[in-house]
Amino acid sequence: MPYRIAGIDVHKRMLAVVVADVGVETEYVFERRIVGTTPDQLRTLAAWLSERDVEEVVMESTAQYWRPVWEVLERQWQPSRRARAEAGPMSGALHLAQAQSNQGPRGRKKDFPDAERLVKRLVAHELILSFVPEMTQRLWRTVTRRKDQLTGNRVQLQNRLESLLEEAHIKVSSLVSDRLGASARRMLRAIASGDTDPATVAALGSPRLHATPAQLCDALGACHDLQPVYRRLLRMTLEELDVIEAHIRELDEELARLLRPHQAAVQRLAAVPGLGVDSAQQMIAEVGPTAATFATAKRLASWVGSCPGDQESAGVNHSHRSPKGNRQMRRLLNQAANAAVKTKGSSCIAGSSCVSDMRRPSAPSPIACVASSGRFSMTASPTRNVGRPSPKREPSDARRR
Repeated sequence: MPYRIAGIDVHKRMLAVVVADVGVETEYVFERRIVGTTPDQLRTLAAWLSERDVEEVVMESTAQYWRPVWEVLERQWQPSRRARAEAGPMSGALHLAQAQSNQGPRGRKKDFPDAERLVKRLVAHELILSFVPEMTQRLWRTVTRRKDQLTGNRVQLQNRLESLLEEAHIKVSSLVSDRLGASARRMLRAIASGDTDPATVAALGSPRLHATPAQLCDALGACHDLQPVYRRLLRMTLEELDVIEAHIRELDEELARLLRPHQAAVQRLAAVPGLGVDSAQQMIAEVGPTAATFATAKRLASWVGSCPGDQESAGVNHSHRSPKGNRQMRRLLNQAANAAVKTKGSSCIAGSSCVSDMRRPSAPSPIACVASSGRFSMTASPTRNVGRPSPKREPSDARRR
Protein backbone atom coordinates (compact mmCIF):
# COMPACT_ATOMS: atom_id res chain seq x y z
CA MET A 1 0.00 0.00 0.00
CA PRO A 2 1.49 3.39 -0.95
CA TYR A 3 2.55 5.75 1.81
CA ARG A 4 2.86 9.28 0.45
CA ILE A 5 4.66 12.20 2.07
CA ALA A 6 4.55 15.78 0.83
CA GLY A 7 7.37 18.28 1.12
CA ILE A 8 6.72 22.02 0.93
CA ASP A 9 9.38 24.66 0.31
CA VAL A 10 7.75 27.80 1.69
CA HIS A 11 8.08 31.30 0.26
CA LYS A 12 6.11 34.50 0.71
CA ARG A 13 4.08 34.33 -2.51
CA MET A 14 4.46 30.73 -3.67
CA LEU A 15 4.96 27.19 -2.42
CA ALA A 16 6.97 24.47 -4.11
CA VAL A 17 5.12 21.23 -3.29
CA VAL A 18 6.30 17.70 -4.04
CA VAL A 19 4.60 14.37 -3.27
CA ALA A 20 6.31 10.98 -3.33
CA ASP A 21 5.50 7.42 -2.32
CA VAL A 22 8.17 6.52 0.25
CA GLY A 23 6.99 2.92 0.61
CA VAL A 24 8.74 1.80 -2.57
CA GLU A 25 12.16 0.21 -2.58
CA THR A 26 13.25 1.98 -5.74
CA GLU A 27 14.15 5.65 -6.13
CA TYR A 28 11.42 8.09 -5.16
CA VAL A 29 9.32 9.56 -7.98
CA PHE A 30 8.17 13.07 -7.09
CA GLU A 31 5.08 14.84 -8.35
CA ARG A 32 5.64 18.58 -8.43
CA ARG A 33 3.26 21.52 -8.15
CA ILE A 34 3.50 25.28 -7.67
CA VAL A 35 0.84 26.76 -5.35
CA GLY A 36 0.13 30.34 -4.30
CA THR A 37 -0.26 31.49 -0.71
CA THR A 38 -3.67 33.22 -0.78
CA PRO A 39 -6.40 31.66 1.41
CA ASP A 40 -8.26 30.14 -1.57
CA GLN A 41 -5.07 28.68 -3.02
CA LEU A 42 -4.10 27.16 0.33
CA ARG A 43 -7.54 25.53 0.62
CA THR A 44 -7.03 24.15 -2.87
CA LEU A 45 -3.68 22.74 -1.73
CA ALA A 46 -5.35 20.99 1.22
CA ALA A 47 -7.94 19.40 -1.09
CA TRP A 48 -5.21 18.33 -3.53
CA LEU A 49 -3.18 16.65 -0.77
CA SER A 50 -6.30 14.75 0.30
CA GLU A 51 -6.89 13.59 -3.27
CA ARG A 52 -3.30 12.31 -3.47
CA ASP A 53 -3.76 10.38 -0.16
CA VAL A 54 -0.83 12.17 1.46
CA GLU A 55 -0.23 10.81 4.97
CA GLU A 56 2.38 13.29 6.25
CA VAL A 57 3.48 16.80 5.34
CA VAL A 58 6.85 18.36 6.10
CA MET A 59 7.62 22.03 5.48
CA GLU A 60 10.52 24.37 6.11
CA SER A 61 10.28 27.10 8.76
CA THR A 62 10.84 30.11 6.53
CA ALA A 63 10.40 33.27 8.64
CA GLN A 64 6.68 33.55 9.48
CA TYR A 65 5.46 32.46 6.04
CA TRP A 66 4.90 28.87 7.15
CA ARG A 67 2.18 29.83 9.64
CA PRO A 68 -0.74 30.33 7.19
CA VAL A 69 0.17 27.09 5.42
CA TRP A 70 0.31 25.19 8.71
CA GLU A 71 -3.01 26.57 9.98
CA VAL A 72 -4.93 25.80 6.77
CA LEU A 73 -3.59 22.24 6.62
CA GLU A 74 -4.27 21.81 10.34
CA ARG A 75 -7.91 22.84 9.93
CA GLN A 76 -8.81 21.26 6.58
CA TRP A 77 -6.38 18.47 5.69
CA GLN A 78 -5.35 16.95 9.03
CA PRO A 79 -8.85 16.08 10.42
CA SER A 80 -9.87 14.26 7.24
CA ARG A 81 -6.76 12.06 7.33
CA ARG A 82 -7.15 11.16 10.99
CA ALA A 83 -10.88 10.44 10.72
CA ARG A 84 -10.38 7.47 8.37
CA ALA A 85 -10.87 3.98 9.71
CA GLU A 86 -7.52 2.84 8.29
CA ALA A 87 -5.61 5.85 9.65
CA GLY A 88 -2.25 5.02 11.18
CA PRO A 89 -0.51 6.66 14.15
CA MET A 90 1.27 9.16 11.87
CA SER A 91 -1.62 9.88 9.55
CA GLY A 92 -2.21 13.60 9.23
CA ALA A 93 1.12 14.47 10.87
CA LEU A 94 2.52 17.93 10.20
CA HIS A 95 6.25 18.48 10.60
CA LEU A 96 8.11 21.80 10.75
CA ALA A 97 11.80 21.42 9.89
CA GLN A 98 14.48 23.89 10.83
CA ALA A 99 15.96 25.40 7.70
CA GLN A 100 19.54 24.75 8.78
CA SER A 101 18.95 20.99 8.86
CA ASN A 102 17.79 21.04 5.21
CA GLN A 103 20.76 22.83 3.69
CA GLY A 104 21.96 21.50 0.36
CA PRO A 105 25.34 21.67 -1.37
CA ARG A 106 26.55 25.18 -2.02
CA GLY A 107 25.47 26.45 -5.40
CA ARG A 108 22.74 23.82 -5.74
CA LYS A 109 19.78 25.52 -4.11
CA LYS A 110 16.51 25.30 -6.01
CA ASP A 111 12.91 25.25 -4.86
CA PHE A 112 11.79 21.78 -5.92
CA PRO A 113 15.06 20.02 -4.95
CA ASP A 114 14.76 21.66 -1.52
CA ALA A 115 11.24 20.25 -1.13
CA GLU A 116 12.40 16.81 -2.28
CA ARG A 117 15.30 16.94 0.17
CA LEU A 118 12.80 17.60 2.97
CA VAL A 119 10.99 14.33 2.20
CA LYS A 120 14.19 12.31 1.89
CA ARG A 121 15.68 13.61 5.11
CA LEU A 122 12.40 13.19 7.01
CA VAL A 123 12.36 9.50 6.07
CA ALA A 124 16.02 9.19 7.04
CA HIS A 125 15.40 11.01 10.39
CA GLU A 126 17.99 13.66 9.48
CA LEU A 127 15.80 16.74 10.02
CA ILE A 128 15.68 18.83 13.19
CA LEU A 129 11.95 19.29 13.82
CA SER A 130 10.47 22.17 15.76
CA PHE A 131 7.82 21.88 18.46
CA VAL A 132 4.60 23.51 17.20
CA PRO A 133 1.81 23.54 19.82
CA GLU A 134 -1.88 23.41 19.10
CA MET A 135 -3.77 26.44 17.84
CA THR A 136 -5.02 27.55 21.27
CA GLN A 137 -1.55 27.52 22.76
CA ARG A 138 -0.19 29.40 19.74
CA LEU A 139 -2.63 32.19 20.59
CA TRP A 140 -1.24 32.24 24.14
CA ARG A 141 2.26 32.51 22.71
CA THR A 142 1.29 35.36 20.42
CA VAL A 143 -0.11 37.37 23.32
CA THR A 144 2.79 36.72 25.71
CA ARG A 145 5.46 37.42 23.10
CA ARG A 146 3.73 40.61 22.04
CA LYS A 147 3.68 41.66 25.68
CA ASP A 148 7.40 40.91 25.95
CA GLN A 149 8.04 43.09 22.90
CA LEU A 150 6.06 45.96 24.43
CA THR A 151 7.99 45.58 27.68
CA GLY A 152 11.22 45.87 25.73
CA ASN A 153 9.86 48.94 23.94
CA ARG A 154 9.04 50.47 27.32
CA VAL A 155 12.64 49.95 28.49
CA GLN A 156 13.98 51.48 25.27
CA LEU A 157 11.65 54.44 25.69
CA GLN A 158 12.83 54.86 29.27
CA ASN A 159 16.45 55.00 28.07
CA ARG A 160 15.56 57.53 25.37
CA LEU A 161 13.80 59.63 28.01
CA GLU A 162 16.93 59.61 30.15
CA SER A 163 19.02 60.70 27.15
CA LEU A 164 16.56 63.51 26.37
CA LEU A 165 16.57 64.78 29.97
CA GLU A 166 20.37 64.78 30.10
CA GLU A 167 20.52 66.69 26.82
CA ALA A 168 18.06 69.24 28.20
CA HIS A 169 20.12 69.43 31.44
CA ILE A 170 17.21 68.30 33.63
CA LYS A 171 18.82 66.17 36.36
CA VAL A 172 15.69 64.52 37.76
CA SER A 173 17.08 61.00 37.56
CA SER A 174 19.98 62.00 39.81
CA LEU A 175 17.57 62.56 42.71
CA VAL A 176 14.53 60.39 41.86
CA SER A 177 15.28 56.67 41.65
CA ASP A 178 12.29 55.86 39.41
CA ARG A 179 12.06 58.40 36.62
CA LEU A 180 8.80 56.78 35.50
CA GLY A 181 7.24 56.85 38.98
CA ALA A 182 4.31 59.03 40.02
CA SER A 183 6.42 61.93 41.34
CA ALA A 184 8.75 62.04 38.35
CA ARG A 185 5.85 61.89 35.90
CA ARG A 186 4.04 64.77 37.55
CA MET A 187 7.13 66.92 37.34
CA LEU A 188 7.92 65.92 33.76
CA ARG A 189 4.35 66.56 32.62
CA ALA A 190 4.48 70.00 34.19
CA ILE A 191 7.70 70.77 32.31
CA ALA A 192 6.20 69.44 29.05
CA SER A 193 3.11 71.61 29.51
CA GLY A 194 5.25 74.78 29.70
CA ASP A 195 5.85 75.38 33.42
CA THR A 196 9.00 77.46 33.89
CA ASP A 197 9.18 77.85 37.70
CA PRO A 198 11.51 75.21 39.22
CA ALA A 199 9.94 75.63 42.68
CA THR A 200 6.44 74.98 41.34
CA VAL A 201 7.61 71.89 39.49
CA ALA A 202 9.57 70.62 42.51
CA ALA A 203 6.47 70.98 44.70
CA LEU A 204 4.78 68.28 42.62
CA GLY A 205 7.18 65.67 44.01
CA SER A 206 6.12 63.39 46.81
CA PRO A 207 7.11 64.34 50.37
CA ARG A 208 8.54 60.83 50.70
CA LEU A 209 11.37 61.62 48.27
CA HIS A 210 14.80 61.64 49.87
CA ALA A 211 15.75 64.77 47.94
CA THR A 212 15.04 68.10 49.61
CA PRO A 213 13.02 70.84 47.82
CA ALA A 214 16.21 72.86 47.41
CA GLN A 215 17.93 69.94 45.67
CA LEU A 216 14.95 69.42 43.37
CA CYS A 217 14.88 73.10 42.46
CA ASP A 218 18.57 72.94 41.62
CA ALA A 219 18.07 69.81 39.44
CA LEU A 220 15.13 71.44 37.64
CA GLY A 221 16.78 74.81 37.14
CA ALA A 222 17.07 74.32 33.38
CA CYS A 223 13.30 74.38 32.90
CA HIS A 224 13.37 78.17 33.37
CA ASP A 225 14.72 78.77 29.85
CA LEU A 226 14.15 75.35 28.27
CA GLN A 227 13.84 75.24 24.50
CA PRO A 228 10.26 74.62 23.26
CA VAL A 229 11.53 71.72 21.15
CA TYR A 230 12.58 69.81 24.28
CA ARG A 231 9.15 70.38 25.82
CA ARG A 232 7.41 68.97 22.74
CA LEU A 233 9.76 65.97 22.61
CA LEU A 234 9.17 65.34 26.31
CA ARG A 235 5.41 65.50 25.82
CA MET A 236 5.59 63.07 22.87
CA THR A 237 7.72 60.64 24.90
CA LEU A 238 5.29 60.66 27.84
CA GLU A 239 2.30 60.16 25.54
CA GLU A 240 4.04 57.24 23.84
CA LEU A 241 4.78 55.75 27.24
CA ASP A 242 1.11 55.99 28.24
CA VAL A 243 0.09 54.18 25.03
CA ILE A 244 2.57 51.35 25.62
CA GLU A 245 1.46 50.86 29.22
CA ALA A 246 -2.21 50.87 28.17
CA HIS A 247 -1.47 48.15 25.60
CA ILE A 248 0.38 46.08 28.21
CA ARG A 249 -2.64 46.28 30.54
CA GLU A 250 -4.93 45.18 27.70
CA LEU A 251 -2.68 42.21 26.96
CA ASP A 252 -2.65 41.28 30.66
CA GLU A 253 -6.46 41.21 30.66
CA GLU A 254 -6.55 39.22 27.42
CA LEU A 255 -4.06 36.65 28.71
CA ALA A 256 -5.96 36.28 31.98
CA ARG A 257 -9.12 35.59 29.99
CA LEU A 258 -7.41 33.03 27.75
CA LEU A 259 -5.82 31.16 30.68
CA ARG A 260 -8.84 31.25 32.97
CA PRO A 261 -9.54 27.49 32.45
CA HIS A 262 -5.96 26.76 33.62
CA GLN A 263 -5.94 29.05 36.63
CA ALA A 264 -5.02 26.18 38.96
CA ALA A 265 -1.89 25.40 36.92
CA VAL A 266 -0.93 29.09 36.94
CA GLN A 267 -1.25 29.27 40.73
CA ARG A 268 0.78 26.07 41.29
CA LEU A 269 3.55 27.27 39.01
CA ALA A 270 3.55 30.77 40.51
CA ALA A 271 4.26 29.19 43.92
CA VAL A 272 7.70 28.04 42.75
CA PRO A 273 10.45 30.22 44.27
CA GLY A 274 11.51 32.89 41.80
CA LEU A 275 8.34 32.74 39.72
CA GLY A 276 5.15 34.79 39.83
CA VAL A 277 1.82 34.98 38.06
CA ASP A 278 3.23 36.82 35.05
CA SER A 279 6.16 34.44 34.52
CA ALA A 280 3.89 31.43 35.17
CA GLN A 281 1.51 32.56 32.43
CA GLN A 282 4.38 32.97 30.00
CA MET A 283 5.81 29.54 30.81
CA ILE A 284 2.43 27.86 30.34
CA ALA A 285 2.06 29.65 27.01
CA GLU A 286 5.38 28.19 25.89
CA VAL A 287 5.15 24.57 27.09
CA GLY A 288 1.43 24.08 27.82
CA PRO A 289 -0.46 23.74 31.12
CA THR A 290 0.84 20.20 31.75
CA ALA A 291 3.97 20.11 29.55
CA ALA A 292 2.60 16.86 28.15
CA THR A 293 4.82 17.09 25.06
CA PHE A 294 7.91 16.46 27.20
CA ALA A 295 7.99 13.05 28.83
CA THR A 296 10.63 13.93 31.42
CA ALA A 297 12.13 17.01 33.02
CA LYS A 298 15.41 16.24 31.23
CA ARG A 299 13.75 16.54 27.83
CA LEU A 300 12.15 19.81 28.85
CA ALA A 301 15.51 21.17 30.04
CA SER A 302 17.13 20.04 26.78
CA TRP A 303 14.46 21.78 24.68
CA VAL A 304 14.79 24.96 26.74
CA GLY A 305 18.57 24.86 26.42
CA SER A 306 19.30 24.98 30.15
CA CYS A 307 21.42 21.81 30.18
CA PRO A 308 25.12 21.54 29.27
CA GLY A 309 25.95 20.42 25.77
CA ASP A 310 28.51 17.90 24.52
CA GLN A 311 31.08 18.27 21.76
CA GLU A 312 33.16 15.13 21.99
CA SER A 313 35.91 13.95 19.69
CA ALA A 314 38.39 11.13 20.30
CA GLY A 315 37.08 10.70 23.84
CA VAL A 316 37.68 14.36 24.72
CA ASN A 317 34.78 16.75 25.34
CA HIS A 318 35.90 20.09 23.94
CA SER A 319 32.85 22.15 24.90
CA HIS A 320 29.94 22.07 27.34
CA ARG A 321 28.23 25.08 25.81
CA SER A 322 24.47 24.88 26.19
CA PRO A 323 22.31 24.68 23.07
CA LYS A 324 20.32 27.73 21.99
CA GLY A 325 16.96 26.22 22.88
CA ASN A 326 13.84 28.32 23.34
CA ARG A 327 14.76 31.98 23.82
CA GLN A 328 11.60 32.89 25.72
CA MET A 329 11.96 30.05 28.23
CA ARG A 330 15.66 30.70 28.70
CA ARG A 331 14.92 34.33 29.48
CA LEU A 332 12.19 33.40 31.95
CA LEU A 333 14.32 30.78 33.71
CA ASN A 334 17.33 33.10 33.91
CA GLN A 335 15.21 35.78 35.54
CA ALA A 336 13.53 33.24 37.82
CA ALA A 337 16.88 31.73 38.84
CA ASN A 338 18.28 35.14 39.75
CA ALA A 339 15.20 35.80 41.87
CA ALA A 340 15.13 32.31 43.39
CA VAL A 341 18.68 32.45 44.74
CA LYS A 342 17.63 35.51 46.73
CA THR A 343 14.59 33.76 48.23
CA LYS A 344 15.15 32.52 51.76
CA GLY A 345 14.76 28.77 52.13
CA SER A 346 14.90 28.12 48.38
CA SER A 347 16.72 25.00 47.17
CA CYS A 348 18.26 27.13 44.41
CA ILE A 349 20.49 28.77 47.03
CA ALA A 350 22.21 25.44 47.47
CA GLY A 351 22.56 25.08 43.71
CA SER A 352 24.21 28.48 43.36
CA SER A 353 26.64 27.75 46.17
CA CYS A 354 27.46 24.37 44.66
CA VAL A 355 28.30 25.95 41.31
CA SER A 356 30.84 28.20 43.00
CA ASP A 357 32.42 25.17 44.68
CA MET A 358 35.04 23.91 42.21
CA ARG A 359 35.29 20.62 44.07
CA ARG A 360 31.76 19.70 42.95
CA PRO A 361 31.64 20.43 39.20
CA SER A 362 28.60 18.21 38.68
CA ALA A 363 26.31 20.25 40.97
CA PRO A 364 23.21 21.73 39.31
CA SER A 365 22.98 25.40 38.42
CA PRO A 366 20.17 27.65 39.68
CA ILE A 367 18.58 27.53 36.21
CA ALA A 368 18.47 23.73 36.36
CA CYS A 369 16.92 23.92 39.83
CA VAL A 370 14.19 26.28 38.67
CA ALA A 371 13.54 24.17 35.56
CA SER A 372 13.13 21.04 37.67
CA SER A 373 10.91 22.87 40.17
CA GLY A 374 8.77 24.27 37.37
CA ARG A 375 8.44 20.86 35.76
CA PHE A 376 7.35 19.31 39.07
CA SER A 377 4.86 22.11 39.68
CA MET A 378 3.28 21.75 36.22
CA THR A 379 3.03 17.96 36.27
CA ALA A 380 1.95 17.54 39.90
CA SER A 381 -1.56 16.24 40.41
CA PRO A 382 -3.98 19.04 41.40
CA THR A 383 -5.75 16.76 43.91
CA ARG A 384 -2.52 16.21 45.79
CA ASN A 385 -1.65 19.89 46.02
CA VAL A 386 -4.97 21.57 46.84
CA GLY A 387 -4.57 23.16 50.26
CA ARG A 388 -1.12 21.62 50.70
CA PRO A 389 1.66 24.16 50.32
CA SER A 390 4.99 22.60 49.46
CA PRO A 391 7.24 22.29 52.52
CA LYS A 392 10.17 24.72 52.66
CA ARG A 393 13.59 23.20 53.09
CA GLU A 394 16.42 25.03 54.69
CA PRO A 395 19.48 25.61 52.48
CA SER A 396 21.52 23.13 54.51
CA ASP A 397 18.92 20.37 53.93
CA ALA A 398 18.77 21.15 50.22
CA ARG A 399 22.56 21.00 49.96
CA ARG A 400 22.64 17.55 51.53
CA ARG A 401 20.11 16.29 48.99
